Amino acid sequence: MANNLRRIAPFGELSRFEPFRNLDEIFNSFRMIPSLGQMEGIEPRIRIDVNETDDAYIVKADAPGVAKEDIQVGVEGNQVTIEFEIKKESEEKEEGKVIRSERYVGRQSRSFSLAQDVDESRAEAKYTDGVLQLTLPKKPGSSKKMLSIT
Repeated sequence: MANNLRRIAPFGELSRFEPFRNLDEIFNSFRMIPSLGQMEGIEPRIRIDVNETDDAYIVKADAPGVAKEDIQVGVEGNQVTIEFEIKKESEEKEEGKVIRSERYVGRQSRSFSLAQDVDESRAEAKYTDGVLQLTLPKKPGSSKKMLSIT
């Protein structure tokens, strides 16, 4: 005779209950405006590369389609802030009539800290082909000191 016993766990489904797992999906469904990720051709973050030499930090930030006049860079101590305004307009016409027109204006910002203070008086910024390049010389005498643990 075959064993037809089956193990039942009446609270098994409750133990796997994750009330906050889909919280983002719930809130996203109530948004009144589309998220930046849904805007065509607009990236939601400023992507950066930071390289360090003995005497400076070289930062490259992607800012495609942004006018040079709309970029702002702030340096205070070891804190760097990059901000820019994005403006996008598109218009779709059929037989000379506008059937769709969209405009978007928004600001993007990114702040980060470096290991050493920056000499603001010698800092430089260049913007070429959608890439912002910052040369941030290290401030003399602000080297990082490693403590020995006893």
